[in-house]
Amino acid sequence: MSERSLITVSVVENRRRRQPALAPDERRAALIAATIPLLHEHGVEVSTRQIANAAGVAEGTIFGVFSNKNELVVCSVVKALDPQPTLDALAAIDRSADLRSRLMRAADIVHTRFTENAGLMHSARRLIITGESSPDARERMSSTRGRLLAAVTEVLQPDAARLRVSPAKAARLLLLYCGANTFGPFGDGEEFNGAELASLLLDGILHDKPEDSGEQATC
Repeated sequence: MSERSLITVSVVENRRRRQPALAPDERRAALIAATIPLLHEHGVEVSTRQIANAAGVAEGTIFGVFSNKNELVVCSVVKALDPQPTLDALAAIDRSADLRSRLMRAADIVHTRFTENAGLMHSARRLIITGESSPDARERMSSTRGRLLAAVTEVLQPDAARLRVSPAKAARLLLLYCGANTFGPFGDGEEFNGAELASLLLDGILHDKPEDSGEQATC
């Protein structure tokens, strides 16, 4: 074994020895926390050895609190895609701000969530939503869509009387655009701009109003 390999083994063993004894729930939480960054880097094909090294434990420790690797991966994906930080950010938008500013901020928040978790969202669909994982995990993932729609709707609600469509429909359009821009074949996440999406939803694509351009306004 080379000197570099010996050093690596020594570092790993030292990390393992430093790990305190944890209750099962705490150990599960620690393993999930160690797995999430690896999922972003390697996807769901991450190995249990990589997870054990990142967590500073023996590989067998994983199977003391998870029945198999798939259970750990599913739990980690669900945790990584927890919508609460996004919901909290949407709830923190100042409702006294003008509609355009609120819409722009909501678009940026939603699009950031999608782009930062695009790979995991693909994995979640394959492993959880359309796979054979636990019903609880599937329910938690499926409910996220409704919670996100409700949160964006609430951002628009103060100006419901000004909108030609319901706040819920406007929120759905925002989510559809952000989703298509992230996952669709014509998306361009690097060029996304919340202000432009807000303008598209509020102003449409015409440069001038119909009465200014000589076009006939339609109802």
